[in-house]
Amino acid sequence: MLKESYQVLEQLRKPHGMYIASPSNFYKYVWIRDNVYISLPFANKNNELYEKTYYRMLDLFREYEWKIDILLENKPKWVWEYIHARYSADEVKEIHDEAWGHVQHDMIGAFLFGIGLGIRHDKTMIRDQKDLDILQKLVYYLENVEYWHDPDNGMWEEWREVHASSVGACIAGLKSIEKTVEVPSTLLENGFKSLFDLFPRESKDKSVDLAQLSLIYPYRILNGIMGEEIVSRVEKSLLRESGVIRYAGDSYYSTLEETHGREKPRHFYKGTEAEWCFGLPWLSLCHLELGNIEKAMEYLEKTEEIMIEPGVIPELFYSGTRKPNPNTPLGWSCAMYILAKEALMK
Repeated sequence: MLKESYQVLEQLRKPHGMYIASPSNFYKYVWIRDNVYISLPFANKNNELYEKTYYRMLDLFREYEWKIDILLENKPKWVWEYIHARYSADEVKEIHDEAWGHVQHDMIGAFLFGIGLGIRHDKTMIRDQKDLDILQKLVYYLENVEYWHDPDNGMWEEWREVHASSVGACIAGLKSIEKTVEVPSTLLENGFKSLFDLFPRESKDKSVDLAQLSLIYPYRILNGIMGEEIVSRVEKSLLRESGVIRYAGDSYYSTLEETHGREKPRHFYKGTEAEWCFGLPWLSLCHLELGNIEKAMEYLEKTEEIMIEPGVIPELFYSGTRKPNPNTPLGWSCAMYILAKEALMK
């Protein structure tokens, strides 16, 4: 299953090094956040696949450096002014033919975290001074938008709130590169204050959210009792037979509305939420971080049970079924399985 999972990722990798999220018509794009998560299995590998993904993302930021420069001088007012989250697959260009929730501070934090992770694994992540300049500008970008209290669309690209998972991603990213570029201490202080003020909630609207698992893995911002609290709340409220719902009332691929739309009424479809497959290996990784080896193994086995075929894991199953949505396989799902499997094989 491990070999087949890597084959899935290979099929999703574009020649320039980034990954489309899924072969489906809906997901034939490259997202910054997805590429961070999909590339994680390669961070400790003796090849250049990890660097290649980040070089292409650095080139993306270099191409749109003019936009970043504007954002360093002016706080954005409109969604399209922010750094975009999703790009065309081959040219890696902004997409302007439909509205999108591009205000996603967590993707910037995730990218910075991934750069720092590569450096810790002795990979050559920085090619030249221009790359360093881009990293520094992204730090100042987070400072200018005031990530710690600027409402963003979050990991699920929906309505804007201050999300604990987004704040945590930025904290992790800034800490990850603080020895590489200048990171003002106030940026971390403000972030931690916001995160702890929200704890244990994800946001004002959401008491608990699947995205909060990122605070434990891969970001390792919360551990011990606080990490246990987050995992316990996710398991109690969101865990289902074939996956983990993102949050109570999620309408994305709800059995009452089988669409791929994103701007939906809030808290309207309770009991019909889609079951996200990568929630299972994610819980496995979180339990491993917390020292719960048996629970980690349990969730890994659950992940293997829901595979459609060896290595093939969908984005989600419709509530209470084994019917996957069209976004199958999902690169993020397969990457999380690889990470959990390899971690437990050590």
